[in-house]
Amino acid sequence: MDAQLDDKALESTLAESLDDLTPDSKTVSDDEFAEVVGGALEAVGGTLLFRMCVENEGEAQHVAAACVGDGGNRQFLLLTLPTTGGALKVETAARSTNPVAGIAAAYAGLMDAFKAAA
Repeated sequence: MDAQLDDKALESTLAESLDDLTPDSKTVSDDEFAEVVGGALEAVGGTLLFRMCVENEGEAQHVAAACVGDGGNRQFLLLTLPTTGGALKVETAARSTNPVAGIAAAYAGLMDAFKAAA
């Protein structure tokens, strides 16, 4: 990615690449979610930071945090999918209201510190 995309453009680019990747099944397994996230991140050159299954507002959902770009151009993404299926939601961490969004930048900073120490 040559230039930093604005939040909306990044979200739109990812949303367009997801149409064929969303599982049709009623219950989405962790492996299916990993496959969808992997395909989405490959489309934009993103890197997975972590993924987990959490409950948010009474709904169980798969959540993945990722980053696109590096250094000062790094942007953090949050990808969510209800465990009951549906559309994968992609948003920048800065625009997300999901509680997991705040962890993405902190986690990336921790990984940067570990790499520097190694």
